[in-house]
Amino acid sequence: MAKLKTNSGAKKRFTLTGSGKIKRRHAYHSHILTKKTKKQKRNLDKFAILDNDDVKRVKELLVM
Repeated sequence: MAKLKTNSGAKKRFTLTGSGKIKRRHAYHSHILTKKTKKQKRNLDKFAILDNDDVKRVKELLVM
């Protein structure tokens, strides 16, 4: 049987924490930033932990 390949898009977007959780970036932080407040942009800059509903789907893409 052939080796399973990791999904390239998922590989670039998600990283694992030490405890095995999956980190992700926030959306809406790439353009049209002039109308967003400093507080909103600052909070979008931080990492977020992936929601439990999406963990199974992302793990399949990352072939873990």
